[in-house]
Amino acid sequence: MNHRTRVYDSILELLPDIDNPTPLVRLHRVVPFQHARVYAKLEWYNPFGAVKDRVAANLVRDAEERGLLPPHTRLVEPTSGNTGMGLAMIANAKGYELTATLSNKIPLEKRASLRLFGAELLELEDDLCPAPGAPEGAIALAAEIAARPGYYHLDQYKNPANPDAHYRTTGPEIWRQTAGEITHFVAGLGTCGTITGTGRFLKEQRADVRVLGVHPAEGHDIPGVRSLRQLKQTALFVPKEYDGLVEVHNDEAFELCRRINQEDSVIAGPSSGMALAGALKLVPDEPGVLCVVLFPDNAFKYASSLRKHLPQLFAGAKPEGGGASSPHLANIVDLARSSDDVIEPGTARSILEGATPATLVDVRSPEEYATLHARDARNVPLPDLVGGWATGLPEDKEAPIVTICKVGERSLYGMLLLKSMGYHHVTNVRGGLEAWTAAGLPTESSG
Repeated sequence: MNHRTRVYDSILELLPDIDNPTPLVRLHRVVPFQHARVYAKLEWYNPFGAVKDRVAANLVRDAEERGLLPPHTRLVEPTSGNTGMGLAMIANAKGYELTATLSNKIPLEKRASLRLFGAELLELEDDLCPAPGAPEGAIALAAEIAARPGYYHLDQYKNPANPDAHYRTTGPEIWRQTAGEITHFVAGLGTCGTITGTGRFLKEQRADVRVLGVHPAEGHDIPGVRSLRQLKQTALFVPKEYDGLVEVHNDEAFELCRRINQEDSVIAGPSSGMALAGALKLVPDEPGVLCVVLFPDNAFKYASSLRKHLPQLFAGAKPEGGGASSPHLANIVDLARSSDDVIEPGTARSILEGATPATLVDVRSPEEYATLHARDARNVPLPDLVGGWATGLPEDKEAPIVTICKVGERSLYGMLLLKSMGYHHVTNVRGGLEAWTAAGLPTESSG
């Protein structure tokens, strides 16, 4: 390989390292600081378009060196998109095949890209970033498939080779690119391989480098990252090694994404907007401060997400799903998600056990409900509510109702529908049945 002339024998030679780093670009217009310097590390310069190429390559390298990938092995991996893309292309180059398990909420563009790259997709209902511990989620399905002969689960969510990828490459690159002057490193939190591996390397070079993590709010719509509730169940999330955490909401992330593109001409995606929003909250504007914010990928995989959260960019386009109010509905749902009507599982249980009779309404399909549901919940499927033929609801419009689903999204719509039907006291369980179960609250099945 020759990085000076950029002539290569294999696409894999473009994978970054200390001699072939992804770029650092200083941000000017979107950063209000007078003294601190803020640089974006542009990870779409990886050969397959995202920071996860580093992880995918290192997961495969590690498994090969340990003799775990004999010829014709089929890789299986849960993904929110980018790791799957990197693995699919590395599998193509090395003669493997890939089965990816993932949420059907992942932007259509990413799912189409995965198919273009040759991956077999198994789509199911799960969070945008697969939920650790979910009995029916993408992670559990991948583990089940991996038990079959000829399959191997690389397991980015637990495998130490994930943070090791960043210890080997991202950290050394940043240290060299900043000539050791870096004072703050900021990354969004998903699997946490980036912040953990990069942070470990940087702190070994100088212990006072501040390592800062940014996570989305519960019920977020930012692909590839995890809320604090999910992070607490994530094996590579090591908060004792970080110097600060901050939460960023949908509107902050998407608006800053727009500004990064339009004001600094950097083609960053929504998770980059989230990371920079967190950096602007945590990093002091002081002389000598040099902050590097990791931008995971570019904006081109997220047209459907941008359409939902920045509808002004699509002026004149027909709203998705018919009707003129889709963007407005999205705004209403976002407001509801952050309202006092979305409550923790323990609070919901207190309402259900209160003096006034309350009804717990599970809006999932009858099949999902039968598999596992909160004890004493009534099944009122969301399509029945939408169609106006739901049964099992209290006659008294003053009676309290608590809605629940798997992760708290469909039941949020259920809550809004019930309010539109005239029920005055309706709340929704934050995090759904997953959070209910994690809190140790009672469940049962009908099967």
